Amino acid sequence: MTLPPKVYTFLCGCFAALGSITYGYDLGVIAGVIVAPAFLNRMDNPSADYTGFIVSSMLLGALCGSVPAALVADKFSRRAAILAFAIVFLLGGSLQTGAMNRGMMLAGRFFAGLGIGGLTVLAPLYQSEIAHPSIRGRLTTLQQFFLGIGALLASFVVYGCTRNYPGTVFEWRFPLALQLSPAVPLAGLIFLFPESPRWLVAHGREDDARRSLARLHASGDETDVFVVSQLAEIKVAVQEERRQTAKWSRFVTDKQAFRKVMIGIILQFSVQMTGVSAIQYFAPAIFKGFGFGTEQTLLLQSINSIIAIIGEISCIVFVDRLGRRLPLIWCNMAVGSTFIVVIILQALFPPTDAGVFNVGAGRTFVAMTWIFNFFFSAGIGPLSFAIPVEILSTDLRAKGSALAAMSCWISNFMIGQITPKALATSQWRYYLLFAICGFTNALTFWAILPETKGRSLEEMDMYFEETPWLVLGKTGKIKQKDAEDRLRQGIVAGGAAGGAQGQWGDEESAGDHAGEIKKSATGDVGVNTLDA
Repeated sequence: MTLPPKVYTFLCGCFAALGSITYGYDLGVIAGVIVAPAFLNRMDNPSADYTGFIVSSMLLGALCGSVPAALVADKFSRRAAILAFAIVFLLGGSLQTGAMNRGMMLAGRFFAGLGIGGLTVLAPLYQSEIAHPSIRGRLTTLQQFFLGIGALLASFVVYGCTRNYPGTVFEWRFPLALQLSPAVPLAGLIFLFPESPRWLVAHGREDDARRSLARLHASGDETDVFVVSQLAEIKVAVQEERRQTAKWSRFVTDKQAFRKVMIGIILQFSVQMTGVSAIQYFAPAIFKGFGFGTEQTLLLQSINSIIAIIGEISCIVFVDRLGRRLPLIWCNMAVGSTFIVVIILQALFPPTDAGVFNVGAGRTFVAMTWIFNFFFSAGIGPLSFAIPVEILSTDLRAKGSALAAMSCWISNFMIGQITPKALATSQWRYYLLFAICGFTNALTFWAILPETKGRSLEEMDMYFEETPWLVLGKTGKIKQKDAEDRLRQGIVAGGAAGGAQGQWGDEESAGDHAGEIKKSATGDVGVNTLDA
């Protein structure tokens, strides 16, 4: 039975997101591993600083993996890059599992980070380039959903090993070994899936691109109007891009490219300033401040992971209806509010000198972490991956996504390094940083982020040209399926190369100011300009 095109494309996006499980699993597993007695003994009881470096060395590797992932993806294809970085991750995971000393552990963490850094750039890149316009948000937010699945698996695996195998080597080696499992099918099967049609067109392989589009969007029918229209639109966009340099320097010399990549960098940096990594990496130490032991913390974090999955599913379901701006703004305000409550709790109900904790404060704290995780997973985390890949043009998409990802890893590394000391010295005052940043994040995106819902990737350049840098809460709205309906009618946004103008106004007709596809009996396509 042939799957409906959108279902097939969605499943392709799910497969690419297997790489995201590796990142989520690492986030969830390392908090339990670094407190396991057998692990500490094998690592010669590292100091707090060294433990922080074990955690953050993965992030250093991820930072180093981002740019090479973009280079490989642009040179050898999106699928080839996914294969390469899945193999690198398998190397790093194997080294961690068999680590006999600190050096081997750090090497494993670094190489696993290289793989994770590459895969977190490549998965949304690939997903965005194969998606129907009306479900692009659904596909690109799969990254966070599968990240959540990885974190959920890790939390239950760590809890089970801590409870049933305390003090044994199995307690920490098995959780680390299990991280290899999603990367194996990803590496082995990725070439069974369609290549990015946009990459194929950019490399002069138009026949392959037509077949890929037909496979993705028309159950293999290469004469389908949607396929023909989309191919023509991609060709027009690529021809325009070829008039400009695709070098890294363009992010400095081209003001719109600079603007787009800065939105991505600011967005990824803002994610870490919500406090999410501090909670994930150092949950036992944070929960200890409210009287929870390690085993209790791991159980609560397992429940937290389930709540995160619910939030991520909510994002996938509603992102293409609600758009990107409002969920990002409101979710940042929500997570900032939870930290305000946590600050009040720790300031008013500190443990007594005898080590007695206020039970009510502890329960409220747990509730706040769950609320935090829901709103983070329903908007902030997923959209941080979705937005950069959809606002950049094909020639700059991989490079710009890599630069945005580097911002994520640098800020993540910073949080991983300073959190142990900050918790020990500043306690609840450290959380003021995250409370304030939640609201400043919301204000920033209200001011600078245009709404991108419903537009095709090829429309983004013209849309940004016509949108002010400071949108200040006002941005053009279009219907969820506007671009898709236009393509199904054979209407193509021609851009400069097609001699046509885009359609950006509130609920404007898809046919206004566009180029129309005319398909001859031989399948040749031309772009004709329609007068306004």
